[in-house]
Amino acid sequence: MFKIVKNVDKWLFFIGGELLILPIIFAKLTRKPAILLFAGCLLDQSTLSQSKLQKMWMKSAIYFTSKLNRVLCNKLVVYSPKLISEWNLEPYRHKILIAHEHFLDFETFTTTIPMPDRPRRIGYIGRLSKEKGIENFVRSLPAILSNQQDHHVLIGGDGELNETIEASLQEEGITDRVDLPGWISHDDLSKYLNQLRLLVLPSYTEGLPNIVLEAMACGTPVLATPVGAIPDIIVDGKTGFIMENNSPECIAANIIRALNSPELELIAENGRRFVEENFSFESTIVQWKEVLEEI
Repeated sequence: MFKIVKNVDKWLFFIGGELLILPIIFAKLTRKPAILLFAGCLLDQSTLSQSKLQKMWMKSAIYFTSKLNRVLCNKLVVYSPKLISEWNLEPYRHKILIAHEHFLDFETFTTTIPMPDRPRRIGYIGRLSKEKGIENFVRSLPAILSNQQDHHVLIGGDGELNETIEASLQEEGITDRVDLPGWISHDDLSKYLNQLRLLVLPSYTEGLPNIVLEAMACGTPVLATPVGAIPDIIVDGKTGFIMENNSPECIAANIIRALNSPELELIAENGRRFVEENFSFESTIVQWKEVLEEI
C-alpha cells in the first residue's frame, strides 16, 4: 500500500468526492495535490431524497463535510465559469479550474431518423422530481396540445412525482396524447431521442446534464432554462433554444416558438456538430491533460 501511495502524483476525486472526507484527509497527508471535480452542492441540487435528509444533524454533517473538502482540496474543477456564482463558490475562485468529464459514444448516440421523418412528438426525459421543473412542464401541456393538434408528448422517467403527474394528466384530459414509458434504460435512450422533434428541460438547477448532450448528438434540438452550464452548450436559435424561466406560460410559448422555427432542422444539425466537436473522448482527454498540467 505504501508503495502505491508513494507513486501517486495527484489525487483526483470525481463526482461524489465532496463527501469523501477521510480519503481527502489521507490525500493531504501524502503531501500530494488533491483535486475535486465539483458537481454542485448535494443539498442545493436535491440529489438526495427528503426522506434521507429529515434529521437536521444529517443535513449539517453533509454541509460541513462538503465545505471542509472545498477548503482541503488544492484545486476545484467545475464545468463552467457560470457555476462559480451559481453554486456559491466565490471564496474558492483562486483555485478553480474549468473542465468537464462528459464524453459520448457517437456510435450509440447518433441521428438515425432525420427530422422531417420524425413523429410530431415533444418530450421530457429525466427524474420526475421538483428541481427538474417537470410539474410546470405538465401544466404547460394543455396550451401546447391545443395549439399543436397533431402533436403528442413523451414523459420518460420515474421519481417522487410519478403519481402527481399521472393525476394532473387525467385531470386535464390529455392522457391519450401523453406517453409514460417509465424509466428509460441507457441502451434505449437513443431510440427514444430519435423519435422527438424537441426535448424540453425546464430545470430550476443543473450542472451539465448528460441528456442535453445525448439529445443533441441524436439531432434532437433542446429547449432548456439557462441554468448551470447549459448556456455554454445551447445558444438560442443556433444550437438549441433557451427559455427565460420555467413557468408553464413561458414553457408553452417557447415550445411553440421552437416547433414553428423555420430553422429547426439547421439548429438540430448545429447542435449535433457542436457536441461531436467538443464532447468526444479525445477532446475530453486533451482538456483534462491541460488541467492536470496546470497543477
